[in-house]
Amino acid sequence: MIAPSLLSADFARLADEMAAVSGRPGQGADWLHVDVMDAHFVPNLTLGLPVVQSLLNTTDIPLDCHLMIENPDRWAIGYAEAGAYNVTVHAEAADDPVALARDLRAAGAKAGLSIKPNTPLESYTDVLKHYDTLLVMSVEPGFGGQKFIAEVLDKTRRARRMVDTGHLNLVVEIDGGINTDTIEQAAEAGVDCFVAGSAVYGAEDPVRAVEGLRTQAINACSHARQ
Repeated sequence: MIAPSLLSADFARLADEMAAVSGRPGQGADWLHVDVMDAHFVPNLTLGLPVVQSLLNTTDIPLDCHLMIENPDRWAIGYAEAGAYNVTVHAEAADDPVALARDLRAAGAKAGLSIKPNTPLESYTDVLKHYDTLLVMSVEPGFGGQKFIAEVLDKTRRARRMVDTGHLNLVVEIDGGINTDTIEQAAEAGVDCFVAGSAVYGAEDPVRAVEGLRTQAINACSHARQ
């Protein structure tokens, strides 16, 4: 799956930017990745629940809300109640991630848990049994356009093995520096969903860029399994 990141879109034209990656049925974006930053958990400030509510009224593409915020135990449920498809919180910020996953699901969303590049996967393997998505950060959260940190792929490989052996049942997602140069190694490492910002919104034809990334990922995954 390809999830274009609206962090790289033109914020003055978000409705048009979402439509630009929709494509025909069976094409275009699988999810739309929405980075919510509060200028506390990360130094940047982006958008919040009122904007997400407006986005939900403007597109049929499932919204993948990535909350880079303090106190997600209090604020995350609102995004699920608004209709976000997947709501991801940071393991480093959640006080009770198991209870939060339960509450997100009860509110109608898939529950996602994100870990920073230096956060060990092993610290959260039991917690992840309660989640639908693992979002591995391949850059430090807070800013777009950073260089891909290839060392995090060891975590995606371990997560992939746990999914394949039945210890976990979730989507392995990666966010940060995904483009035509990095998506194949991420796919070979077992990633299911790829967040791509400038690689999509910096392209002349965003839908074609999405399709190109998806083809690369599928081919790399097929090669890795041979």
